[in-house]
Amino acid sequence: MGGDASLLALVDPPVAGAPRALVLLLHGLGGSSEREGLRRMGLSLQAAGFTVWRLNLRGAGPGRPLAPGTYAARCDSDLLPVLELAQQRAGGLPLFGVGISLGGTMLLNACLASPGVLSGVVCTSSPLDLALCSQQIELPRNRVYQRWLLRRLCAQTLADPFGVSDAERQALQGPERPRSIRSFDAAITAPRWGYASVDDYYREASPLPRLLSASVDLPPSLLLHSLDDPWVPASGAQLLAQQHLAGLDVVLTAHGGHNGFHGVGDEPLSCWGDQLVASWLKRQL
Repeated sequence: MGGDASLLALVDPPVAGAPRALVLLLHGLGGSSEREGLRRMGLSLQAAGFTVWRLNLRGAGPGRPLAPGTYAARCDSDLLPVLELAQQRAGGLPLFGVGISLGGTMLLNACLASPGVLSGVVCTSSPLDLALCSQQIELPRNRVYQRWLLRRLCAQTLADPFGVSDAERQALQGPERPRSIRSFDAAITAPRWGYASVDDYYREASPLPRLLSASVDLPPSLLLHSLDDPWVPASGAQLLAQQHLAGLDVVLTAHGGHNGFHGVGDEPLSCWGDQLVASWLKRQL
């Protein structure tokens, strides 16, 4: 994509034959197009006959030099132009979106903001209520993970070739530097995206309330979530499963962790969750 784009897409063609559709594949918080789970999903989709665009969101991976700042759970101003471009490049083929973790949250928000931008959307282990997710990540059992993720987020932010403000640098490196994802979002994400506070950001960027609205207009959608996900609560997906919304398929599994979904007999470089996503997308055709 263009040199001044806020996102970078790496294009992977289908393994064989003409493409069935174009799939945009989005990574999660602290991730990039090169993360193992994203690459694994992409390989399964290529094998199923899809062209895959692996996106690097603003400030992530190879896209770091292309634009200042970092992404958020609701970044419609970045994502919607990319979806429009992808529709043009799809050449009349269906355009699907698959988001892993926070990537799925972004896709849901984009679909709610602009109905019709996708022919279908898949969210695996995606936060639907950001405040609840923040609370769960702060549980004692997740202390090591949160510390690791915070290091990635702070490093990603400080590595901005366009620079960071003195206030942001002090917030990230000073004595009051973030000790939780919530404090990072309060210092960096919320103000960068124009929210009055972290609570305002979590409220406005959480798709669950809008999904529960009677007026919601979504494309065919799949939510895949594990009940034992240690980082993202399954309660939102469970609530939606009880609503029996038209066009919304919710798959809940007892085990799978956060985008794990491995099982005995899985193919090399794949897992049953990836295969389920590929099969669901083929059914939409």
